[in-house]
Amino acid sequence: MFVTPLEVLVEPISTLSARPGAGPAKAGVVKAHCAHCHLRAWCLPSGMENSDADCINSLMFGRRRIKAGQKLYLEGEPFQYLYEVRSGNLKSSLKTSDGFERVSAFHMAGELIGLDGVAEGQHASSTTALEDTEVCAVSYALLTELAGNNAQLQRTLMQHMSRELVRELRLLLLLGGMTAEKRLAAFLLNLSQRLSARGYSPSEFRMRMTRADIGSYLGLTLETVSRTFSAFQKLHLLEVKTRHIRITDLGGLTRIGDVRAPATTNPS
Repeated sequence: MFVTPLEVLVEPISTLSARPGAGPAKAGVVKAHCAHCHLRAWCLPSGMENSDADCINSLMFGRRRIKAGQKLYLEGEPFQYLYEVRSGNLKSSLKTSDGFERVSAFHMAGELIGLDGVAEGQHASSTTALEDTEVCAVSYALLTELAGNNAQLQRTLMQHMSRELVRELRLLLLLGGMTAEKRLAAFLLNLSQRLSARGYSPSEFRMRMTRADIGSYLGLTLETVSRTFSAFQKLHLLEVKTRHIRITDLGGLTRIGDVRAPATTNPS
């Protein structure tokens, strides 16, 4: 999406051969050690005690890298895994009845993706890496089996599902009659808050998605997105250089947004 991955040392892992539009990635074979992961506070093991270390490590996350432009999974593909984003950024999208792509979500490090496949046993959307990205995959069947014997893991899984529902509701609010200015302001505030919660600068970041992706997500044309960015610069709310954004007047941007932009908070 918009942020450089955390600089951490990781064990050697395999990299998927990829090209834009390449087929979906398969689950990795390198086991991740969840109990010692730098993203544990954001991941499924969040809130679990050290005494649950055996349960945490038995989740058997498989880590894989996905090249920019490659699909992690495809709409209609059988559902098997949930994925935690370890680094990098992705987008989810749906095909409309007339064959166009509609972006439905952007994902960053620490977020769980793949829940769209739970209801029908197949993915309702496709998810694509916006940059070179690393994910941890866990078998949903194994996860639910372990959750049946661990109350904290069960609660954490339900929290992730609840956050997905809240995200959908907030997107409906965002698209429900708001002006282009309000939509883009709320979107930028959302990015700012999510970055801040992860220890990054809330006012300066590089977006990994294109303006066309932003427009697709917000229900705006590319021209409207570009025009609104220019208007915000004239109001001295932002400085924009290609995809590099610096928010210069957070209070002013918040007033234009007119809604409290959704934030992902650190799980307790």
